[in-house]
Amino acid sequence: MGKVYVLLKVYPSSVDVDLDSLANEIKNSLPHGITFGSYSKEPVAFGLYVLKIAVVMPEDTQGGTTILEDAISKISSVSQVEVEYVSRI
Repeated sequence: MGKVYVLLKVYPSSVDVDLDSLANEIKNSLPHGITFGSYSKEPVAFGLYVLKIAVVMPEDTQGGTTILEDAISKISSVSQVEVEYVSRI
């Protein structure tokens, strides 16, 4: 069974969201079998930053990245989740 590297952009619900705490909350809410790799903060505009999160997940995950996007979207301080890059490793 192969693995897939996924790079996500996670937009916070406001500029007041602590991105380090949000990254930790995302890490703790990932479905079984998905591994949190790393994260960075990227400026977008007017003081707003997004989290760029790298995760590794099984290639044969039912529904692809949808399960991952849904789990992160359920967090109250998340406004939007975007899959930026997917690659088999």
